[in-house]
Formats: sequence, C-alpha cells, structure tokens
Amino acid sequence: MSARSVLVTGTDTGIGKTHSSVALLHALRASGLRAVGMKPIASGCDWIDGRWRNEDALALQAASAPRPDYADVNPVALPEPTAPTLAAIAAGVTVDIADLYAAHARLALTADVVLVEGAGGWDAPLAVGLEHRDLARQLGGAVVLVVGLKLGCLSHARLTARAIEADGCRLVGWIGNRIDPEFARADDYVGLLADALPAPCLGVLPFVADGSDLPATLSLDAGWIATL
Repeated sequence: MSARSVLVTGTDTGIGKTHSSVALLHALRASGLRAVGMKPIASGCDWIDGRWRNEDALALQAASAPRPDYADVNPVALPEPTAPTLAAIAAGVTVDIADLYAAHARLALTADVVLVEGAGGWDAPLAVGLEHRDLARQLGGAVVLVVGLKLGCLSHARLTARAIEADGCRLVGWIGNRIDPEFARADDYVGLLADALPAPCLGVLPFVADGSDLPATLSLDAGWIATL
C-alpha cells in the first residue's frame, strides 16, 4: 500500500505529543506496519555531533522502523526553546516549506505510515506561511489529537476538534495522556471526552515522570488504519 500520513497535534504545548507519538509508532509497528516519525520543525535543540538535534525528534527516530535519517525526521532544528516562528527569527532561519514536504516524501518511500508531530497546539503557527491545517491538508488531512488530562481539557479538546474539522481536516482519533498524577477525576474526564469527541479514543497513557523509561503502549483496532 502507499504510505499514509497522520498529523499529531495537541490541546496545548507540553501535554505529551511526543510521548503519545512514540506509543502510536510502536502500536503501528506491532500491527505489522512500517511506521516512521517526523517532526518537521523543532525548537529547543542541542548541539550534538556537529549539528542541532531535538530530543523529541530523536525519540521519534528511535521509535521508527525502518530507521530514517535524522535530517528527514527533523529538517528544521532551531536552538531556542520557544515558539517556532520566534526561534526561527532568533536563529536567522527562513523555513523552506518545499524542503519539509520533500523530506516527508523521502520518509514515505520506505514506510506504510508516517506520523508527523506538530508544534504546540493546533492554532500555533509552525512557520511564517505554514499553519497546522496547511501541513495536515498536504499530507491527506488525517489528524490525531493528544489530550493532556487535566482541569480544562474538556473545553480545549472540544474546541480543537471543532477547529480541525472547520479547517477541512479529519479527526481520526484521540489519545488521552495522564500528565497530572494528582488529577483524581481523570477517568471521569476520559468518559466525557469519549462522548464529546467525534473520533475514537486510541488509548489512555499513564503518567510518566521525567526521566522514566516506562514504555507507553496502545492497542489499535485492526480496522483503524483504514480510516487514515
């Protein structure tokens, strides 16, 4: 089959898009699919082996099979840990959108599914002239939403789902991520989200403390891939 692409976005920044994307990559691979991750634009990078590299992009690369070149996983690596548009200005970088799509095309040549992680929430711009909706449409329109389970997440998730659909894209699934270990009503909120969102829940990930290597797992329905 030809490669299919999914854009992974979130209800906010810092709610576990990478954690969820890695879990989804492993689930796709467990289903027998070649799955690779991509983070087209990453801010907050470290100088490693002669080039800027991003921790999240490295995690996506490590979870991919076949293992892609880092330059294709993360074509634009920006040092400052801030909004990508500001980080690009600070670095004196002009993002070439055609280069991003070319890198994605190279990944798609060797994969069944390419997971593309965005930056921040749905309405946060990726670069001057590039919104999440533009990227999602270019890749086929399929979007997975990561919901950080905390107070306020129900409104954030519903608003994001409406925006995704209004922007001409398709919400094909959502993942709950337990980012607050003190949030006692998380299970109840998962139920409310399941009723409110127009797409299936692909799983709820446990809280993972910083530095923990606890593996996150998802179990995908055999027919879910057909919705992409």
